[in-house]
Amino acid sequence: MSTFTKAIVRKPAATFANGISTANLGKPDYYLALKQHEAYCEALIKCGLQLTVLDANADFPDSCFVEDTAVVTPDFGVIARPGDPRRLGEEKEIKNILKPLMKLHYIEEPGKMEGGDIMQADDKFYIGLSGRTNLSGSKQLNKILTQYNYDVFSIPVCNLLHFKTGVNYLGDNNLIMQRSFCSKDDFKAYNQIIVDRKEKYAANSLRINNYVLVPQGFPKTKASIEQLGYQVIELDLSEFQKMDGGLSCLSLRF
Repeated sequence: MSTFTKAIVRKPAATFANGISTANLGKPDYYLALKQHEAYCEALIKCGLQLTVLDANADFPDSCFVEDTAVVTPDFGVIARPGDPRRLGEEKEIKNILKPLMKLHYIEEPGKMEGGDIMQADDKFYIGLSGRTNLSGSKQLNKILTQYNYDVFSIPVCNLLHFKTGVNYLGDNNLIMQRSFCSKDDFKAYNQIIVDRKEKYAANSLRINNYVLVPQGFPKTKASIEQLGYQVIELDLSEFQKMDGGLSCLSLRF
């Protein structure tokens, strides 16, 4: 699994509660979200990452979920085209930050693609076809990734906001996924860690270098990951969960 050295994060805006959400968990506490975001940044630093911390952007309530704006590797990046029109424009600042660092490619209209639907597993990329990533976006990304000799697979997403809401790669051939994930058969080659139905939010756990970040409050999932030999960092994400957000979508790592 690739070693990450850098990450881009963005602070939540005062308009955070006005963002897009289907969670029905109540309105987020902005000040608590800020504290949780600070703890998340501290965890990334502990994992060995150098952070670029962007100021909050009140024009885009969901803009702290920076992962959706791009797909990045150490060698190149792909600037996304968000699938919800309310988020179009979030990708512009990310483009300006990444441009001096790497070669960039772009998803163009009528393509839609968000980073939360894209999972890298070593030399493979999986593209989730969701309400936020359409077939045109998938085809464009496939064409870009194959130029760099990655194997690329497109997978339908059922009843989830993003592909990585339901499945994430932990390295070492280990996948963590929700029990109800509809494409389990596409991952028969992997060791599947199936999260308990009551802990499905923890399927969005995040491997960064020598650690796995796990949402707080999901003891069965935490124990399953620790049994595989990983060092775990637990993080309280209650306010981001209210806005359909998780561990991976709060940063761009490369």
